[in-house]
Amino acid sequence: MKDIQILNRTIGKTHKPFLIAEMSGNHNQSLERALAIVDAAAEAGADALKLQTYTADTMTLNLHDGDFFISSNDNIWQGTSLYKLYQEAYTPWEWHKPIFDRCREHGMIAFSTPFDASAVDFLEELEVPAYKIASFENTDIPLIRKVAATGKPVIISTGMASIAELDETVRAAREAGCENLVLLKCTSTYPATPTNTNLATIPHMETLFGCQIGLSDHTMGVGVAVASVALGATVIEKHFTLSRADGGVDSTFSLEPEEFKLLSVETERAWQAVGQVVYGATKAEQNSKNYRRSLYIAEDMKAGEQFNSHNVRAIRPGLGLPTKYMELINGKEARTDLKKGTPLSWDIL
Repeated sequence: MKDIQILNRTIGKTHKPFLIAEMSGNHNQSLERALAIVDAAAEAGADALKLQTYTADTMTLNLHDGDFFISSNDNIWQGTSLYKLYQEAYTPWEWHKPIFDRCREHGMIAFSTPFDASAVDFLEELEVPAYKIASFENTDIPLIRKVAATGKPVIISTGMASIAELDETVRAAREAGCENLVLLKCTSTYPATPTNTNLATIPHMETLFGCQIGLSDHTMGVGVAVASVALGATVIEKHFTLSRADGGVDSTFSLEPEEFKLLSVETERAWQAVGQVVYGATKAEQNSKNYRRSLYIAEDMKAGEQFNSHNVRAIRPGLGLPTKYMELINGKEARTDLKKGTPLSWDIL
């Protein structure tokens, strides 16, 4: 599995997880707040900050009833129209450059999710180093081809997609010129539950498509993301806000700065812990071998006296003969006088 380079960051299993802070609409239509989110994400350990590039008119029609009204009771955006939701959530295109510039000041990668061809053209003018495809667009083959044709790394969320749909998507991306692809396991509910996340898909997806696999995580907390790293995830994307109490379209399933710091620390620990297949004592464990049980003289003995279960015991430390030789030495004689606390060795028999 080849590593992927995005500017000065490397995505791969020999590198700590690549952490993406998704701003989405958590700026609450304030550029000042958006820039503060950038500052906080950098401080919290994000490798990258991601925007979403669209307008209400590029996403849907200006209608407010029927198919265009969100009426489902289990939807956190219930009671509004798609058009009004996207009006509230979108990031004004004239904000992209100052946000990206602030990211660069922090040494943080800035990129975005385009939702139509015009957004790709706009982001190309800003020279973004990578692209993200959202779950709801992962079957939009013309958009995927447009993004792939830039030749830049492409990260695709896989929410709702069947294997057949993903196969078509991956083929389209690769045929259009994408050589650096990351697929993100994703559950397209907001928020998502751990029981509906199915992280076991990560290594299976890696085998099927032969590319880097990550997680776009809409669950609360960091536990699911940490577990994903143990299963091979090399990229973690989490929605990010200054404070859930401030509200915003995605605030309810976004991490606050201190939580994102915890994500950074714990996912790196999980990555460090995965390591490689190892049996036997590691270098760090060598001294610990001294505290295994072994055979020791438990009573003072005279030369010629026979060893038995009273004068030889299996105890700590582990500097004597292994305990598996207890039956073998029973009845053997001491070569010399022995003091209590002498480790048993072959030369004293």
